[in-house]
Amino acid sequence: MSDSSVFDSGHRIRRAIQSEGRVTALFAVGGLCLVAAFALFLLNSTAAVFPVAGFVAVSGYGWYAHQAETARALTFLSTASTIIILGLITVFVFLEAVPVFQLMGVRLFGYTDPIRVFGITVLPAVESYWSTSQHVYSLVPMIWGTFVTTAIATLIAAPLGIAAAVFLAEIAPPTVRETVKPGVEILAGVPSIVYGYLGFVTLNSFLFENLEMANLGSLFLVGLVIGVMALPTVVSVADDALTSVPASMRDGAIAMGSTEWQTVKSITLPAALSGVSAAVLLGLGRAVGETMAATVILGHSQQLPDPLQDVFDNTETLTSLIASQYGNADGLHMNALFTAGVVLFVTVMFLSLVARRIELRMQRKLGGGK
Repeated sequence: MSDSSVFDSGHRIRRAIQSEGRVTALFAVGGLCLVAAFALFLLNSTAAVFPVAGFVAVSGYGWYAHQAETARALTFLSTASTIIILGLITVFVFLEAVPVFQLMGVRLFGYTDPIRVFGITVLPAVESYWSTSQHVYSLVPMIWGTFVTTAIATLIAAPLGIAAAVFLAEIAPPTVRETVKPGVEILAGVPSIVYGYLGFVTLNSFLFENLEMANLGSLFLVGLVIGVMALPTVVSVADDALTSVPASMRDGAIAMGSTEWQTVKSITLPAALSGVSAAVLLGLGRAVGETMAATVILGHSQQLPDPLQDVFDNTETLTSLIASQYGNADGLHMNALFTAGVVLFVTVMFLSLVARRIELRMQRKLGGGK
């Protein structure tokens, strides 16, 4: 090897070391800026804007001078910050709910009459379901309202959504599919307050005037509106699951003499069952967490319907309780609303985990796994 080659190699190594040192210094400065910004934010100081500006400047220079390394660092930071922020939110919500859990205990799910099993009281009674003056906070009416509205919404969104997805994926001509599918996805992005307002102004008045209901607002109407809201989500996800079924499975069934409907019923739907189930569960999750439609339509009565199965009566849902009372809440009252949020959080998280598991099962099934 010539002396010039050795010199060039040594020069490149020194440049690489210097470049790595500059990148390390940039990351160190950017990290210090983030730590300083977070500390000042916790101290509620307006000076937090300065380290944020410093981080932006460092990121801009890093993108200009060391784009690949900066891109890796920023993507890692985005992922880590998302996990950290969600973790902090979860911890905060649970900590805020602790005082009411300690105060109410199992009575948080208590009725006005005690629940006894074989003569043993397993669930003590509460004086009233929801009384901020007496510091009594039972979530039973809200849980029941959430369950009823979600059940009604599922009965509407699941069959109609699956039927529409089958039509779009297997029956509709390409021109119809290319027109309808984007429209369905646009409907999924319509704000919930729009659905709630339309339900309150049109359907609420119609039911009150023509069915002679005792009051404006009902669990049935909320479930109906939420079911229509969840319908685009179910259609879109179920359609994706049906179209992901390999075409060779359909071709094999048709080659064996099956009709188009027999192929859909016996081949496509069973193969995509996991994805279709995940679509229904995702729609169910949206129904459980829906806020504005329920808040606009319901009459906000923290009592159980009488009789219990009366879906045309008023009560409250977990989300509408939080949305309608947080403005005037303080102390234990605010903690009680956080407790409702914890119940809602756990419910939606469970549904999301079930949907994810079903989706993974579908991927393994279509991939040939067990």
